Amino acid sequence: MDKNTIWAIVLSTVVVIVAFVVQPILFPRNTGNNVESTEVVEETKEVKDLSDALSNADFDENSKLLSVNNSENFDEEVYTITTDKVKVVLTNKGGDILSYELIGHKDTDTGNDIQISDNISDFNRTCSVALGDVNTKIINEVFETQKIDDYTYIFKKSFIKDGKKFTLGKKYSFMPGEYMFKLDVLIHSDEEELFGENPIAYTLRTSPQMGPHYNPKRDRYETRQFLAYNGNKYKKINTVANQFKDYDKDFIWAGMAGKYFVELVIPTNSEILNKAYYSTKTEVNNYQNAQALFERNAFAGKDIQDTYYMYFGPRVEKDLKRYNVAENNGWGISGYKLTQCLQNDWLNWLENILKWILLQMYKIIPNLGICIIILTLLIKTALFPLSKKQSLGTLKMQELQPKLKVIQEKYKNDQQKMQMETQKLYKEAGYNPASGCLPMILQFILLMAMFYMFNNCFEFRGAMFIPGWIPDLASGDSVYTLKFNIPLIGNQIRILPVIYVAVQIISARVTQFGQPAGGQGATQGYMKFMMYGMPLLFFFMFYNASSGLLLYWTISSLYSIVQQLIINDTMNKKRIEMGLAAAKENANKKLPPKAKAQAKKAASKSSKNNKKL
Repeated sequence: MDKNTIWAIVLSTVVVIVAFVVQPILFPRNTGNNVESTEVVEETKEVKDLSDALSNADFDENSKLLSVNNSENFDEEVYTITTDKVKVVLTNKGGDILSYELIGHKDTDTGNDIQISDNISDFNRTCSVALGDVNTKIINEVFETQKIDDYTYIFKKSFIKDGKKFTLGKKYSFMPGEYMFKLDVLIHSDEEELFGENPIAYTLRTSPQMGPHYNPKRDRYETRQFLAYNGNKYKKINTVANQFKDYDKDFIWAGMAGKYFVELVIPTNSEILNKAYYSTKTEVNNYQNAQALFERNAFAGKDIQDTYYMYFGPRVEKDLKRYNVAENNGWGISGYKLTQCLQNDWLNWLENILKWILLQMYKIIPNLGICIIILTLLIKTALFPLSKKQSLGTLKMQELQPKLKVIQEKYKNDQQKMQMETQKLYKEAGYNPASGCLPMILQFILLMAMFYMFNNCFEFRGAMFIPGWIPDLASGDSVYTLKFNIPLIGNQIRILPVIYVAVQIISARVTQFGQPAGGQGATQGYMKFMMYGMPLLFFFMFYNASSGLLLYWTISSLYSIVQQLIINDTMNKKRIEMGLAAAKENANKKLPPKAKAQAKKAASKSSKNNKKL
């Protein structure tokens, strides 16, 4: 920890202690939430009169009014809502969410259900509201609570803002079978244009951070992204630490996402929102936020009821696509295309094919690690003829080199003629230079598809291969946890990256044995770097990669060794044949015409006999 950070912590601690000591003396009564540039005070007698006036206007399912009774002081309390999908803890302090657990989705570090509402503090909570713009502090007063049923709660309180009286309410509605819930923000006042003098009525927030809790320096493949969709175009912004940026383009929904989970805010009327922001500031325990904030435009009139649908759940197609069709979800919403927030890329079609094959195998063999091994062997077997053809193509190229040099020397001043003669030579020899690129391109495409799939596929999360070693194919294997971090590696001791590097080096050596000897200076240095340097570079690059991806690469390299040994044997036999053919050709050049004819006749007879055999 650097000196500036230590001083900041010390000074902050002193300020907090002094505040707690001085506040009861100077301010014996709680004056409410001290927001910047706007005074919001807790209920006075005037507000109590307003509450009494509203006491008979009880809130029901369709009403925009809130009944408020602030004649007594309320203590902070929490309320738990549990469905088959989520377990939510609400607090009457601000009417916010303290905890939002996804039932059945385990955090591999803690063993508990994933906590979506992470990094909570007294000055930043999930679904908190600030009366003003994004720089305004959230409301921290205790609200009156009204329970409608086991899945519906209302929180309400009266305030004075700029001398005008109003009542603020927040209504949470949950539903079994749904990761989505509904939040209504309700404001009632007898005054016209309550927020008319200020450009922003209130700011609504998502969770300060979402689980699983992670270390950005160690978990390089975890991510936090700001997402937005305007009905036609989808925008994804990868965040970095200590950012606070605005997003001033139109959207019909927006939010924050990790690799496997997402928080989306879907206003039923997107025109009410002024602007969205995303923040990755560090506020608590040296852990950065990943939060979206939404400013609500000021409004004219006495009553508003803003409805937001909130999807806090898995970033997976089967759960998100339900909200594309009204009949498929309990809320009856459609047309928002929430599946746009999935981790789509240019190889998504291939990822879906590979994932489908793996999941079909999984129905027969309930171990995704074994399914990965089988799929790898199938892919490498299918590509073997192309790899063999590529290797034999290099021999053909070596055979044509003397003739190519003759052409290059003869037409060195006529590039067009040189290309024509070169193509003619290739055609006569039955050789296509581009054919050697196809296996490399296919292997690269498959490698990229596997990389994206293993890093983004929700089904791999928590999938066990070998207990005690690889309990989660979506994260790195681990045999021991250190109490300190090693640069570029972290605090986890992993075995699979070591095996992968060793296999890569062996595979490179076997491949080299299949190549003709030669090369000096820079060429030899390059070959050594490719043989030893690249695997070591990959060791650090992919040390914390998902074990599923490393398993695929390791098995692929092992099988490549076997295939390369077969190819090497075939190439050695081919070289012997080429050497004999070249020797005969050179010998024939020295023979007199009559002897050449006899040799040609003997070779033709030998060829016919071989065909009969």
